Amino acid sequence: MNGFQIVTERLVLTPLGTAYLDSVNEYALDYENTRYMCHLPKQDSDETLSFLKDVDAEWQKDSPGFYEFALLYANDHIGSVSVYFENGVGELGWIIKRKYWGNGFATEAAKGLVDHFSKWGHRRFIAHCDTENIASFRVMEKLGMTRTGKSGGRKNRAATEESFEYQYELEV
Repeated sequence: MNGFQIVTERLVLTPLGTAYLDSVNEYALDYENTRYMCHLPKQDSDETLSFLKDVDAEWQKDSPGFYEFALLYANDHIGSVSVYFENGVGELGWIIKRKYWGNGFATEAAKGLVDHFSKWGHRRFIAHCDTENIASFRVMEKLGMTRTGKSGGRKNRAATEESFEYQYELEV
């Protein structure tokens, strides 16, 4: 794997991939953990595996278009964090296993990504969340991001109807 690690105060961000199938399934198949997510919950372990194979393939590229990291806390895989680049803008995303919610791990991991990729010259980051996902937009605010929009038409995978989403931005 061509990946690299990012180390924060409490976390090790290491390349996500098929080796983490079982621990990803712990949150990717959990409705409560994913109810505000557009691409989750996964339908089954096979769908998770397909996604992780795509992640493995992306890590093998000389210039990946996105980076998905497993979050390790005391050697336990507690979630993931990602940055997807398009036109020089990095879109941040994260998910934390429910039993680890409320401990600042998403903020710490996302800050680790911003700090790392800003050293590579990336200066603009965005993030989106369902307007009802208070914990997620609080992470964005703790990162110093500014709310720049609210729009309709968001379709969370587990939802039966569309909802609204916020967009946040950060210039570093």
